[in-house]
Amino acid sequence: MIQLHDKQFVPFISAKEIDFAIAKMVSQVEADFADETPIFVGVLNGAFMVVADFVKQYKKSCEVSFIKMASYEGTSSTNEVKQLIGINQDFTGRSVVIIEDIVDTGNTLVELKELFKQQNVKHFKIATLFFKPEAYQKDIKIDYIGIRIPNKFIVGYGLDYDGLGRNLPEVYKLKE
Repeated sequence: MIQLHDKQFVPFISAKEIDFAIAKMVSQVEADFADETPIFVGVLNGAFMVVADFVKQYKKSCEVSFIKMASYEGTSSTNEVKQLIGINQDFTGRSVVIIEDIVDTGNTLVELKELFKQQNVKHFKIATLFFKPEAYQKDIKIDYIGIRIPNKFIVGYGLDYDGLGRNLPEVYKLKE
């Protein structure tokens, strides 16, 4: 068990399970983009570890970019997505794969889809390491899912609780 601020968390997903899920997503993306050079767009801050491990395993040609969005305060979604660092390149006619650490309500995806629609991309795909089907409220297809999880608050492997826990190599869930 670990303590972050005022909350306790218990082990939930091992580093080995995370590695396996990323490898599975990488092989799916490589198959789908065999003849192209996709641009992987990581959603900061949470996805930095996912993106790093994803591109290290990706054997084909690719580009990497980042965007910074925020929708959480503490352990709950604000239902308002803020773009803190926007995109700074032309994506016209390119294949874009959004790499998320976690998809729960889907609010961030709505903003991202609209943003990249304006960029006239060739393909817009979404990859997420963690997916909470019980919390998902949108009608946007998620193309690559690493691990489906219950609607629990988690930390580790890039995910935080008020700034703490991102550096953990495995994932912990809030103790009930």
